Amino acid sequence: QVQLVESGGGLVQPGGSLRLSCAASGFTFTHYVMRWYRQAPGKERELVATSSRTGDTTNYVDSVKGRFTIFRDNAKNTVYLQMNTLKAEDTAVYYCNADCTSLSCFGRKYWGQGTQVTVSS
Repeated sequence: QVQLVESGGGLVQPGGSLRLSCAASGFTFTHYVMRWYRQAPGKERELVATSSRTGDTTNYVDSVKGRFTIFRDNAKNTVYLQMNTLKAEDTAVYYCNADCTSLSCFGRKYWGQGTQVTVSS
């Protein structure tokens, strides 16, 4: 059974930090590019950060560059999003996404259930 289970969301003051985790199971983690998306109320889902299958290459939306870091532990089948210097505009539900780029499962995608991040004083 495929699962992506996110954790680590919550309420934090502006300027604070949170670390989101996404634990994967039921598929070959190293075959998948991992991404974090977010969706704020009334807005479309937005791609926040991407990690290559090895974790050597990462990409970020401009609004989080220098503040957020995506990294993965392939031994633990887990991807993380370290969020520092949080702003009110970072408030959203954050979703973990797995996207297969291996020939064995190319195009297969999975989503987590989402975790709420609220930045407010």
